[in-house]
Amino acid sequence: MMAEIGLAALWLAAGLAALQLVFMPAGLRSAVELSGTMRPVAVAQGALTALAFAMLLVLFARTDLSVALVVANSHSAKPFVYKVAGAWGNHEGSMLLWVTVLAVSGAFIAILSRRLSERTLAAALGAQAALALGFYTFLLLASNPFGRLAPAPLEGRGLNPLLQDPGLAFHPPTLYLGYVGLSVAFSLAFGALLTGEVDSRLARAMRPWVLAAWVFLTLGITAGSYWAYYELGWGGYWFWDPVENASLMPWLAATALLHSINVLAARGALKAWTMMLAVIAFSMSMVGTFLVRSGILTSVHSFAIDPERGTYLLILLGLYVGAAFTLFAWRGASLKEGAPFELVSRESGLVVNNLLLSVILGTVFVGTLYPLFVEALSGEKLSVGAPYFNIVAGPLALLLAVLVGAGPLLSWRRERRPVLKRLVVPALIGVAAIVATFVIAPKMGFLPRLGFGVAAFLAIASLLPLAGRNPLRAPLATWGMVVSHFGIAVALAGMAANSAFTKETLAVARTGERLAVGPWLIQLDSVTPAAGPNWTALEAELHASRGHGREVLRPQTRYFTSPQMETNEAAIQTFWDGQLYTVLGKADPAGGWQLRLWWKPFVTLIWAGGALIGLGGALSLAGRAWRTRRRRPEPEWRTRYA
Repeated sequence: MMAEIGLAALWLAAGLAALQLVFMPAGLRSAVELSGTMRPVAVAQGALTALAFAMLLVLFARTDLSVALVVANSHSAKPFVYKVAGAWGNHEGSMLLWVTVLAVSGAFIAILSRRLSERTLAAALGAQAALALGFYTFLLLASNPFGRLAPAPLEGRGLNPLLQDPGLAFHPPTLYLGYVGLSVAFSLAFGALLTGEVDSRLARAMRPWVLAAWVFLTLGITAGSYWAYYELGWGGYWFWDPVENASLMPWLAATALLHSINVLAARGALKAWTMMLAVIAFSMSMVGTFLVRSGILTSVHSFAIDPERGTYLLILLGLYVGAAFTLFAWRGASLKEGAPFELVSRESGLVVNNLLLSVILGTVFVGTLYPLFVEALSGEKLSVGAPYFNIVAGPLALLLAVLVGAGPLLSWRRERRPVLKRLVVPALIGVAAIVATFVIAPKMGFLPRLGFGVAAFLAIASLLPLAGRNPLRAPLATWGMVVSHFGIAVALAGMAANSAFTKETLAVARTGERLAVGPWLIQLDSVTPAAGPNWTALEAELHASRGHGREVLRPQTRYFTSPQMETNEAAIQTFWDGQLYTVLGKADPAGGWQLRLWWKPFVTLIWAGGALIGLGGALSLAGRAWRTRRRRPEPEWRTRYA
């Protein structure tokens, strides 16, 4: 019965999305009369889609083997958390999660949007309905998550063992909140272009959605990076894999959009650029969805292998993005910019920031899609990996970090203060950090050396907006900017340390034998069987010593039966100055065991920096929400239809 309720809710939600889209033209003509109609329809649509997703969660929690999706992706012996998380650890469930976030976001637009004119709001709700309707059609006709099996099998096939991790409960939903959150910016931009009402009111209405999406993307990418780091046993935090890039590209576009919105909100400038970035940001989300869900990539993230599904997603991408860019080409030239600004000003700094982010986005976009394009045309397989991205994007990212330190110190329109004098101390500290690297590690590479210098510069420069004022009275938005920029410095320092100081040992060791990695001596004491809830394993016991310190690590090679798969479970010990990372490999015919050992100084700064960046965004969002709430009057529509 749960499956039927979920499917019925999806059909009803699709019908309401179609009705909401039909209302849009009339709403553009007489929005006041329709505001009481479109809003409830959007809210009901969001509620029905949330109900459908809740039914899917219940089916997975119960391991209802009469549902095909549960059979394909769950097993009665799975731990409960993986049963529930398995609801979105597959193609159909992940797409239902996508459209649920999309529909619920549309409901919140209807409830919370108070700054926009009724005409622009009607157009935005219509655009959001059009987005949702495409995905409803995709789910109902090509990816039904509620299909039944008759007769029901005795047991399910189980979830991919690589996805049986707490990261599955956090990483995909967080990313989806970011991806689909950008749909709101897209819909608002589409509505404003349609009505010609692109102004500071639109920017202030759009900014919380973009900021929230950016925070979720930041946290999702950070969590996904650490999940891959410890789960895959490869010792790295970023591989420039196409699936990783699929999440990075929307983040880069959202970062540029967020800064551009600030200029539009404060000065009424960069109207056309902001509208284009809103379209590009959601387009990157759609591109990422196509890459991961179409089956064009073979990855633990790729669930769909049916070419028809990929074709449908490609058609949706073409329709939505094509329509938005067509509207932008029609309306963009007529947008009047705000007050002019000088070359040295905060507006100029944000423009340069946007340009650098756009170039980095273009670099990642080309490096990700070009090999796929070549393979589709010629069948030739190309590999564009870390060397390309590091060489091309690395220097640009460091230059951008320098600008991040200087930009917030500039004034709007025209700079009248001695900004360079305020940057002398951060610059001297950055130079001192570079000099120190020559003493500590004379053979360090150019980019890590420069990374330490830029990180030191940015760490000090990011605090300057609080200088000369009472920090306790500073707005939360200012604190958010400071924390985010400081987080970038922390992450940069971690990346530079990981690149410059990581030590690696790959060897075959017998029981009782010792291996050295960095300052550590590792002794293999034993390899014994172990068992878990739904797996068996071989577990090594390693004793690690450094000076007077002694640690025990137990890496495993696990064997799963449903489905059959072998995985490496790294044992990682964290210290104040880094992580000791150990992986157990295959048995050697001569009687030894393959061991992979890494000593990674200060690598945890990477994820600590990512968390600080997300925290800064959350502080800014909370601060702006509080300030807006104190100033906001009760909306007319709420009193009228209460």
